[in-house]
Amino acid sequence: MTERAKRARLIYNPSSGREEMKKRLPEILQRLERGGLETSTHATIGEGDATLAAAEAVERGFDIVIAAGGDGTLYEVINGMAEKSHRPPLGILPLGTTNDFARALNIPRNWEGAVDVIIRQHARAIDVGKVNQRYFINIAGGGSMTELTYEVPSKLKTMIGQMAYYMKGIEKLPRLRPIELYIRTPEGELHEEVMLFLISNSNSVGGFERLAPDASLNDGLFDVLILRKCTLPEFIRVVSLALRGEHLTDPNIIYLKTKHIQVTSPDYVQLNLDGEFGGTLPCVFTNLPQHLHIFVDESGQTTYKTASPLNHLKLPWKTKVEDETEDDEQK
Repeated sequence: MTERAKRARLIYNPSSGREEMKKRLPEILQRLERGGLETSTHATIGEGDATLAAAEAVERGFDIVIAAGGDGTLYEVINGMAEKSHRPPLGILPLGTTNDFARALNIPRNWEGAVDVIIRQHARAIDVGKVNQRYFINIAGGGSMTELTYEVPSKLKTMIGQMAYYMKGIEKLPRLRPIELYIRTPEGELHEEVMLFLISNSNSVGGFERLAPDASLNDGLFDVLILRKCTLPEFIRVVSLALRGEHLTDPNIIYLKTKHIQVTSPDYVQLNLDGEFGGTLPCVFTNLPQHLHIFVDESGQTTYKTASPLNHLKLPWKTKVEDETEDDEQK
């Protein structure tokens, strides 16, 4: 008796940051079929549609769900699956602009490699973050700079990719303002004026691969980074250190690990969940240990470039760190 082919539902964003999906879809389906997966597709038609499609796929008993697009598509798919008692394994085709989570998992950026990862079906249990009634898998945060990902127009992201985020960030720098936060965790409490806070599940955030260098995707803990109120030159210095993963010991950084964190503020603070608008404070973040299984490359190989995300930009400032580096090179 032959074994039944596994049924997969591929949910894709036809207007993803990379226009590869439209022309590659027949080849992707053919490759999945040759790999033994009977795959049907769902093209999203608007905000929230991927969430509904993922929930329907689970309810209809699909063996595998595949999210094809960027971090926003993945976020919606996660929110369609995380509440379910039975959650099939998830495959990822990283066709968006940044693909932070795929980068953290070393999923290949090229579609052939990413499809082959799904075909091999080597799954890894991954933590999921819950905030109020929403879910995130990579990063949550608040503060002016965390609003970049949903403020950048989709057309600009399509035209120039990740560069659009850095251009928007430079534009916002002079308008940075601190927010007042009350933070409570099982480990202690904090009341501080801060520039931003990040609650990370992985080490890859906004193309920065060393922002939370010790983060683990399945340890049941968040890596929390808080940037204290600081001047613009201090902020730029911290960003320069973060590019090399040397920022955690900076006096302007508060860093901790926790499984549960409550955040409130008298200010109006918007939340960013995996690059999407996630409501406003107050909120409670809870880590759901090893809540989803995701297909990964067991070899750990990746086709992502490891260069610093700002190496190709000519920044309109020079920091003390850069000055010291140039002096050392001249000696």
